[in-house]
Amino acid sequence: MATTNVLGTVYETLLCSPGMNEVVKIDVKMSRKTVLLLNSVIEGGISDDNERQELLKLVPEEDLAKLKEFAEDCLGKAGLKELSEKMKSLETK
Repeated sequence: MATTNVLGTVYETLLCSPGMNEVVKIDVKMSRKTVLLLNSVIEGGISDDNERQELLKLVPEEDLAKLKEFAEDCLGKAGLKELSEKMKSLETK
C-alpha cells in the first residue's frame, strides 16, 4: 500500500512538472479498427467495468501489438519514452 502511495505521488509530481502542459503534435493515420480498439482500451483502463476488460481479452495479439506500437510512437514523438520506461521500472519495484 505504501508503494502505491509513493508511486502516486511521483506521478502527480511528474504531471505538474514544467513543460508537461506543452502541446505535442502527433500526426496519426490508423484504421478504424485500431481507433475502435484504442477507445476500448482507454475506456477499459479508466473504468471498473469488468465486462469491458473481459472483452479486451478477446482482441487478437496482432491488434494489441499495433496499439502498443502506436503508444510507443506517441511517447517517442512527445519525448517521453525514457521517462515512461523509468516510471514502469518504479511500478515493478
